[in-house]
Amino acid sequence: MLDTFMLGAIEAGGTKFIAAVSDQDLNVIDKISVPTTDPNQTLGKVADFFSSYSIAAMGVGCFGPLDLNHSSSTYGYIESTPKLAWKGFNILGALQAQYRIPIALNTDVNVAAFGELKRGAAVGEQSCIYITVGTGIGGGVVVDQQIFNGCHHPELGHIAVKRLPSDTFAGICPYHADCLEGLASGPALAKRANQEPNQIAKDDPIWELEAYYLAQAIVTYSLILSPAKIILGGGVMQQEHLLAMVKASVSQQLNHYIELPNLDNYIVRAQLKNEAAIIGGFILARDALRSE
Repeated sequence: MLDTFMLGAIEAGGTKFIAAVSDQDLNVIDKISVPTTDPNQTLGKVADFFSSYSIAAMGVGCFGPLDLNHSSSTYGYIESTPKLAWKGFNILGALQAQYRIPIALNTDVNVAAFGELKRGAAVGEQSCIYITVGTGIGGGVVVDQQIFNGCHHPELGHIAVKRLPSDTFAGICPYHADCLEGLASGPALAKRANQEPNQIAKDDPIWELEAYYLAQAIVTYSLILSPAKIILGGGVMQQEHLLAMVKASVSQQLNHYIELPNLDNYIVRAQLKNEAAIIGGFILARDALRSE
């Protein structure tokens, strides 16, 4: 391993790619954001940025679904994304061919969860779940301080949820209609209210629905995985009143079946905010370099 080195990180989102360089202490040296268009154009702009630096390793958090099964012939490929230019694209292979350095790849939300555990809201814990509620709903899981993947990475936004009897909204998920993402993502809220979430009045009953579905998911994740922390991020969670409503609904739905930690310490806001996946990427890059 080099005595001094720089690290690269990419947060490959469906709307934009953020590329950044840090020193070995994870201090950001430089960063850019480019629109997510087609692979050649987007990765070309990222390559132009990195060409000014000599980076020793890279960590990448990418939108999915991704094939993260090391024994698969399509390991490192983007799978069934609605972004057709990227469907079936070998993003890991393209980056490895370009940079020829150690590259760690995972989902953007898994990498964000890892960043929050190492440097953010879950520092000192062994496990956490990070949930982002925005254009979609995604979730990342860290267990024993390691990103969790099974035969596939977690898809926490696409679990089935029990509807409130009064809720007749069809849902917007193109795959499952009324899964969690289909009922409670930012676009679902916008379609319900005919306005953007940040324009919806705080006393609008729609927030009770939102809190109910998010809380139901948190109860499910808690019963199955028992993380030390649940971390909430994304644009929808910037509504200050929503977090308290979610906690109250979690308490009501759990109904004292198990005793969770104090909810004010258990369900928390993302601390690293928009930097979580980049910081997580730097840490993955550093780990990849150390394992060489």
